[in-house]
Amino acid sequence: MKATFVSSSAVTNALRYSMLRQQSELIKAQKEATSGFVADTGLALGARTAQSVTLHRDYERLDGIIDSNGLVSSRLAATQKSLNEVGKAAQTFLASLTSSASGDAGYALTQKSARGTLDTLTSVLNTSLNGEYLFAGTNTDVKPINDFKPGSPAKAAFDAAFQTHFGFTQNDPGAQTITAAQMDNFMTTVAEPMFLGAGWQANFSNATDQGITSRITLNETTESSVSANNIGIRKVAMAAAMLSDLLDSNVGQAARGALVTRAVSTIGAAISDIGQLEAQTGIVEQRVTNATDRIKMQMDLFERHIINTEGVNPEKAATRVTDLISLIEKSYALTARIQKLSLMNYL
Repeated sequence: MKATFVSSSAVTNALRYSMLRQQSELIKAQKEATSGFVADTGLALGARTAQSVTLHRDYERLDGIIDSNGLVSSRLAATQKSLNEVGKAAQTFLASLTSSASGDAGYALTQKSARGTLDTLTSVLNTSLNGEYLFAGTNTDVKPINDFKPGSPAKAAFDAAFQTHFGFTQNDPGAQTITAAQMDNFMTTVAEPMFLGAGWQANFSNATDQGITSRITLNETTESSVSANNIGIRKVAMAAAMLSDLLDSNVGQAARGALVTRAVSTIGAAISDIGQLEAQTGIVEQRVTNATDRIKMQMDLFERHIINTEGVNPEKAATRVTDLISLIEKSYALTARIQKLSLMNYL
């Protein structure tokens, strides 16, 4: 026959171990009541844990694309605004050119308009957002357009090209003798290759032709930036730079007339090109918006699956927390009474 000894110490220790378990359960219950999900996914789901991990991974990936699309949308909106400014500046410049060509305004006014258009173009194309240049292509950390001012490399290259072609500078008295045909030839053989050909990136632009490619869904990408090397932008730069420089020189009336005539057609084509560029940018912006909406719908489905898989009943979780707190409080009270027991009280 076995004798079992019962002591206040044994009872106290048993209650202590019970309280430790209850406190551990309380921590889990409080976590579940606060988060709405099971505290230990592996313990609760068992073999379905892999499914839960996959759902969370896909949800987080979609959430990352949503954040990325927000940045893309901001960049496209800023690009649209900048293109609109360039288009307005080109329209104003065209109005000045038309008046100058018809003899209603002096060349001095046209020269100032060209200078203002060039300054606006340079400022807009060198716009940055979140530390990245909008029109730099993939060279987002490099200012895309060089200044065309006295002392700048771009201006020096243009002056050198003019002198090489005519044999004197634009401020030389000999510039008065340049005919309309000679100026037209200069624009075709020298100016156009310099602005519309390889000379653009050699002297004026630091941008890349390739724009930024962004992933807007799990299986869809799009080019989400506009390069300063776009042909419409080049045409505006060519007309504005040539007139701002040559109308402020010793070039004669015949050559000035040829400059203005060519600039009218160049700016007219540039306005059309920039309008198409705005439309293309708007289409991309709408694609990004639609992609974001579709991803949000997918995320809602994933979230429902996650809740169905890992979610807990908030009312039951709250009730369990209350019950455990009550049990722990009773255990503390009972332990305190047992610890006061002593044989000395009965001798």
